[in-house]
Amino acid sequence: MHDIRAIRENPAAFDAALARRGLSGLSSEILAIDEARRAKILAAETAQAAQNAASKEVGAAKARGDEREFERLRALVAETKAEIARLTAEAGEEDARLRDILMGIPNLPHDDVPAGADENDNVEIRRWGTPRAFDFRPVEHYEIAGVRPGMDFETAAKLSGARFVLLRGAVARIHRALAQFMLDLHTTEHGLTETMTPVLVKDEAMYGTNQLPKFAEDSYQTTNGWWLIPTSEVTLTNTVAGEIVEEAALPLRMTAHTQCFRSEAGSAGKDTAGMLRQHQFEKVEMVSITTPETSLAEHERMTGCAQAVLERLGLPYRTVVLCTGDMGFGARKTHDIEVWLPGQNRYREISSVSVCGDFQARRMNARYRPAGGGKPDFVHTLNGSGLAVGRCLIAVLENGQQADGSVTMPAALVPYLGGKTRLTAEGALV
Repeated sequence: MHDIRAIRENPAAFDAALARRGLSGLSSEILAIDEARRAKILAAETAQAAQNAASKEVGAAKARGDEREFERLRALVAETKAEIARLTAEAGEEDARLRDILMGIPNLPHDDVPAGADENDNVEIRRWGTPRAFDFRPVEHYEIAGVRPGMDFETAAKLSGARFVLLRGAVARIHRALAQFMLDLHTTEHGLTETMTPVLVKDEAMYGTNQLPKFAEDSYQTTNGWWLIPTSEVTLTNTVAGEIVEEAALPLRMTAHTQCFRSEAGSAGKDTAGMLRQHQFEKVEMVSITTPETSLAEHERMTGCAQAVLERLGLPYRTVVLCTGDMGFGARKTHDIEVWLPGQNRYREISSVSVCGDFQARRMNARYRPAGGGKPDFVHTLNGSGLAVGRCLIAVLENGQQADGSVTMPAALVPYLGGKTRLTAEGALV
């Protein structure tokens, strides 16, 4: 959420930043609501002062026996009390209007985020690995002979409908091994604290990480009001909601492996084959809570953590900076990491690492106390996939596929597979 004081102080800068995201002229509407709200508050405070003064005079009039003045003042107090209630209610309505509009405005992009309309304007900043030269036509993950016995879309559809998958046997084990490998790497080498979080959360948590109110249709809500998390960014980031953290405790670096749930409301017709885009999937998430001065450096560090997973697995990738038109609602700057999928002959997103500044912290009221003293300030929050487990499984299977329908496993994964190095064309690990 945005700081109304900053908008008051420099509305032109606010409008200029939002113009880079294709929005214009919002400050005038915001400031008009803010001015009306403040006017109602001032009027209520003035009326309260008048009521207080009249209340004192009521007693004095009664004491000196001036019944006429006593009745006049008592009526005035009652009338002023009603006026205060009306003004306070109206100020509350304006405050709610202001909060609603601020909640619906995306974050302001960093100055170095490239301008652009969509993914075609993203800027590549890194490329690692060379896509393998196949001496046969590589296929997509679900077409590989050794994968087919362990990747069952038909049974999943019978159970749950479209965009679900049932993994069996060796493929399920590889999927589990990937999650374990990621967690071990992040906790033992990258300094993240492993965290097991709920996957059901209250409204407040979804508001805190900006899934609500704008993106309610992208998530699932239970009949008793809980929300299924779209990512553990929601739970990990909200661990500091309403808190004042000591600066000495920062940065807080956390990781969690959870089920994630997304309705994919805006993705009709996209990636319907295979398990690239599912309603239920698993992800190893990374979240950092930092001071404002260190958040950009933390963004680079987190990007490196996600890239390291792919490098250890020997999977070629490229990293891009998202342009203003492709960036997520809550981000100030985002790096997308795209892994090479030979079955599609293209790079596909496997991680987004974003720095959000104090945008989420204001929604959550998450602050830190400076080590040198002074007034608590809002923390900065960052989040990123480290990685999406299902998409990583796809990349491992497609990049390791052989002409006979078998799949060679990455060396880094072998210890997590009990020493097995290959998925046979029949679907067994050997």
